[in-house]
Amino acid sequence: MHSQDKKSYNKLSAEEERILIDKGTEAPFSGKYTNKTDEGTYLCKRCNAPLYRSADKFDSHCGWPSFDDEIEGAVIRKVDADGRRTEILCANCGAHLGHVFTGENYTTKNTRHCVNSLSLNFRAPQIQTIAVGTDTAIFAGGCFWGMEYYFAKAKGVKSTSVGYIGGHTSHPTYEEVCAHRTGHIEAIEVVYNTKETSYEDLAKLFFEIHDPAQVNRQGPDIGEQYKSVIFYRNESQKQTAITLINTLKHKGYEVATELIEATKFWPAERYHQDYYENNGNRPYCHFYKKKF
Repeated sequence: MHSQDKKSYNKLSAEEERILIDKGTEAPFSGKYTNKTDEGTYLCKRCNAPLYRSADKFDSHCGWPSFDDEIEGAVIRKVDADGRRTEILCANCGAHLGHVFTGENYTTKNTRHCVNSLSLNFRAPQIQTIAVGTDTAIFAGGCFWGMEYYFAKAKGVKSTSVGYIGGHTSHPTYEEVCAHRTGHIEAIEVVYNTKETSYEDLAKLFFEIHDPAQVNRQGPDIGEQYKSVIFYRNESQKQTAITLINTLKHKGYEVATELIEATKFWPAERYHQDYYENNGNRPYCHFYKKKF
């Protein structure tokens, strides 16, 4: 459980304290989130830690919000005081959420997190706005840790985010991607200042920090999620990539990089973001080599 200053917790009403602190239960069908179907994320009422995704919510007709999965690492389980049920608590602050049940066959995951509405807050999807004078590029070239290490240091780059793209499921997890269950590829989304750099400059960097000749791997990392791909967002980006690939081939380089139109980019788990910067290490399968 992460430590957090109690003073930073949200102020609770007497009824909310009865639920979250004293481990009470609200009356069935009384909670405001029981029948809510909006897209978004459910947070802990006490500390705002993300707990559940709306995609995992289902109608169990039990009278309380029900989820068949939690956000990775967000919920902890313990034997309830009654010795029979399994209590679920926020992993960040220890607040009581409700109970989890299995074997009911409501969904294919065969799990039901029965949660009090009063234990939750709801956050609608954040609409990302791209500032004037900025643009976005998406590249995949092996482990996204190493890709981010180099792109985050590049001139004109305003922000980077590692994640997954190109698959057939929503909200993929790292474990699912590595198990080849979603079809996603590890990638990096780069937001850059168009007055300080260009898509061509970033695409050149992409080719210079990985080996584009390798198929479904990068160094010691093997698997389709490590393939070399440029996910172009418009025809201009596509044509720029084609020109650079032809230039490399003319120089004698082999290029297996695929060009695929960008689809939904799903940010990876928080611990993957800025991985090398946060852990003080350097990439093990990405090396800069000037090619242009």
